[in-house]
Amino acid sequence: MSLASTAANLVTIAEGAEGGGSHESLNPYVTGGGALLVLLLLLWVTTRFNRDR
Repeated sequence: MSLASTAANLVTIAEGAEGGGSHESLNPYVTGGGALLVLLLLLWVTTRFNRDR
């Protein structure tokens, strides 16, 4: 398998079968908001365990 054929295969996979490979049910605002919520929760838990006594 040559480098050119490997690159062509990767491009085909990245484009997806139809529609450019995007998934309609993944709303970027919900995904980003969920990630922000998880990171804030982790920050809160970290600060609770890191108190100076």
